[in-house]
Amino acid sequence: MNPNIDPHLATIILNATGASELSLAGTIQNLWSGYGSIDRYRLTGGEHASVIVKHVRLPKRSEHPRGWNTNLSHQRKLRSYQVETAWYQHSAAHCDEGCRVPHCLSLEQRDDEFLMVMEDLDGSGYPARREQASLAEINVCLHWLANFHATFLGEKPQGLWETGTYWHLATRPDELAALPEGALKQAAASLDQRLKDAPFQTLVHGDAKLANFCFSEDGTEVAAVDFQYVGGGCGMKDVAYFIGSCLDEHDCERLEEQLLDTYFAALNTALAKHQPTINPQAVEAAWRPLYAVAWTDFYRFLQGWSPGHWKIHSYSERLANEVISV
Repeated sequence: MNPNIDPHLATIILNATGASELSLAGTIQNLWSGYGSIDRYRLTGGEHASVIVKHVRLPKRSEHPRGWNTNLSHQRKLRSYQVETAWYQHSAAHCDEGCRVPHCLSLEQRDDEFLMVMEDLDGSGYPARREQASLAEINVCLHWLANFHATFLGEKPQGLWETGTYWHLATRPDELAALPEGALKQAAASLDQRLKDAPFQTLVHGDAKLANFCFSEDGTEVAAVDFQYVGGGCGMKDVAYFIGSCLDEHDCERLEEQLLDTYFAALNTALAKHQPTINPQAVEAAWRPLYAVAWTDFYRFLQGWSPGHWKIHSYSERLANEVISV
């Protein structure tokens, strides 16, 4: 065994997998603001050739890459890892192949550390990542979201964020304060309330960007990772955020109706499977008008957090102006 591997961590991995030996294969990514890392470990013996370990080590003093270095930011991150642990403990097992997630093999939380030992999706048929996605791949992700939202429709967010997503208003007072005075700032509370009041609340992934989807080699199947911000909400929050992570302003404009049609067709099918007593037409009637509201809510966050962000463009401004002027 590599002497640089923490013995306690090694014991947890070996006990969880039944392997006899392990080695560090490499770091997949360092966590935001120096809060640890996600690593791949190769295994000998047992049924798993490798596992992914999310090892969160809370720093004494974080240095945020965008300057938001506050106690509130630290507490939000701490809560996010508690939420992700709760998600894998109590909710993830409800996800079937329609909204595939990694199987969690072991969890440990102690003092300033969180350990999550998870299935390596690369070895389970999802080795591909996309910086840009084809329309077919975007549709596959929209099907994943539809199945996820249908699976958890009506579910109370026990142990999760009461309001899912990392940008919702209650958890972002610094960004709201930084937002210039004007119609968008004045509308912030109303946007938030409209999403909270939406009928047919479900669980939202909360960070459903393209980078958090793992594809099969041919791009026809997908699994999702990173559940730090899963919680209650309207499904349109995930859909708007996901589409915004994939497309530029011109394609957002051009494909909006087509992509929403794809999502709601998939939701119709998924609801028939998971929630047969719920009328899918009623869900679509309630949710489709909130797509622009969800988009504008995220746009509000961006304007306060990073005013030069690439997602701040004419399509976002058009939707915001339409929503705010109602």
